[in-house]
Amino acid sequence: MKLLVKLQTLKSLWTLKPPNRTFHGHLRLLASDVYSQYESVRRGEQEIPKYFNFASDVLDKWSEIEKTGKRPSNPAFWWVDGKGEEVKWSFEELGFLSRKVANALTKVCGLQKGDRIIVILPRIPEWWLVNVACMRAGIVLMPGISQLSAKDILYRLQMSKATCIITNDTLAPAVDAVASECQLLKTKLIVSEGSREGWLNFTDLYKNQSADHACVKTRIEDSMIIFFTSGTTGFPKMAEHSQGSLGFRPLLSEKYWVDLTPSDVIWSTADTGWVVSSLASVFDPWVFGSCIFIHKLPQIDSAAILNTLCRFPIDALVGAPTLFRMLVQNDLSNYKFMKLRQCMSGGEPLNPEVMEQWKSKTGLDIHEIYGQTEVGIICSVYKGMKIKPGSMGKAAPLYDVQIIDKNGNVLPPGQPGEIAVKSKPIRPLGFFSEYVDNPKKTAESERGDFYVTGDRGTMDEDGYFQFIGRDDDIIISSGYRIGPFEVESALIEHPAVAETAVVSSPDSLRGEVVKAFVVLSPTFSSSDLESLTRDLQEHVKKTTAPYKYPRKVEFVQELPKTITGKIKRNELRNKEWGQ
Repeated sequence: MKLLVKLQTLKSLWTLKPPNRTFHGHLRLLASDVYSQYESVRRGEQEIPKYFNFASDVLDKWSEIEKTGKRPSNPAFWWVDGKGEEVKWSFEELGFLSRKVANALTKVCGLQKGDRIIVILPRIPEWWLVNVACMRAGIVLMPGISQLSAKDILYRLQMSKATCIITNDTLAPAVDAVASECQLLKTKLIVSEGSREGWLNFTDLYKNQSADHACVKTRIEDSMIIFFTSGTTGFPKMAEHSQGSLGFRPLLSEKYWVDLTPSDVIWSTADTGWVVSSLASVFDPWVFGSCIFIHKLPQIDSAAILNTLCRFPIDALVGAPTLFRMLVQNDLSNYKFMKLRQCMSGGEPLNPEVMEQWKSKTGLDIHEIYGQTEVGIICSVYKGMKIKPGSMGKAAPLYDVQIIDKNGNVLPPGQPGEIAVKSKPIRPLGFFSEYVDNPKKTAESERGDFYVTGDRGTMDEDGYFQFIGRDDDIIISSGYRIGPFEVESALIEHPAVAETAVVSSPDSLRGEVVKAFVVLSPTFSSSDLESLTRDLQEHVKKTTAPYKYPRKVEFVQELPKTITGKIKRNELRNKEWGQ
């Protein structure tokens, strides 16, 4: 058997507790099966197979292991709607149903390998069936957030040249409103209990298909999923990921951000249009043979989430910082979690104050993960690793992460610069392939030998990274460079602040100053705002460097956010500067 990966690329994993031997054997078995079936090519220090398909080489292998009784009896997929309805699938059942869907897409809808399909569905089981069916058929999946408008859908259909779309009753009217402007769109599938003119009913269609389907042979570099990047500025770009970057990558990097076994249950609250949903609710858990738990969650509701953690044997929870900020505002002494032992947060930095509150109220640490749509998870605080408040952890295996200057030079520890990942001479396996039809933006994503994230940060002597802010969010006031995140972290420590965003605001003397937009906690909503402003300013002066305090404070009902939940600081900044 060929060597899976050189040991030096796994140095950062040596501090991990050794996994269960049986589980470790299963994971190695999956990898060795892939290598034994397909010819391999060298990629730097790694042996990479030429062909790989996540459905046949991972999911179907777990189905075989399941049949032998060597996998625990927990399901591969477990969905609840919070009202008593429940769906459970084993790997075998997942395979059976996804083959039917693959036949529906290919034989009835006429989709072929390489064709693109836009899927805009909430957290319902059909989304997972379509994911796996597309893998089997070699169809390129393009997930979308369920809050998209008709204008958003038009942009995605026209830019992607998708020939098929799958959505539900809620968004079907928006699709119909723009479909006439999308000449390449041939088929519309609706997930619904009823019917709609011009649409095929998804459930009726796939249930009448045969479950006999031969998985297509895909190269490891073949396109598998295209994500529309959210960003805080400009139109979304199409970041293309391959069978290798999403599906094979977890086989190489193992437990660098989540510690799972086939006995475990993981729940990610991410929307189905986010890359986190693919990482935490599809690829990484299923590589480990774990159970993916999903709650329909029409809205992120703290009571529903806390009750679910008490009622179901969930081992790992993955959520955005907003989720944990919401949860810590509850009296957590009223809740006893059934099995929770791992908590992970990503999407934006999590304020140290929130981490401390969660730890004091639950006894659990929150492990930060940091990444981007284009490259997956870049840094993480993995199990057994020392947690440094305010830090995103260390570089993920397979990635050489550095802090660089504007010329692409690596900066020494402690010096602020741009967070970047080495991309030359060998492009890491977890990287996106390109921005589709946008070679200019693809080229601009690199500087010298590095892929640049657009985020500023520092790295300490121990290799821990700390986030400062988006490069275009940095505030320069009287010559001082101020990162919004550190001011936001100071503000969020104050009990009056539920949420905050910090941007630059014009000032005739200083050029620009720090301005904070503040959403108040319910108990402070009727406070004397002038007095509270002074209180918040003094609080920041005492918590961080005095020059960083917000000279302007505006109280708002809510903050503008992207459809992925990131605060749109550019919108607030433009408002301040009259743009």
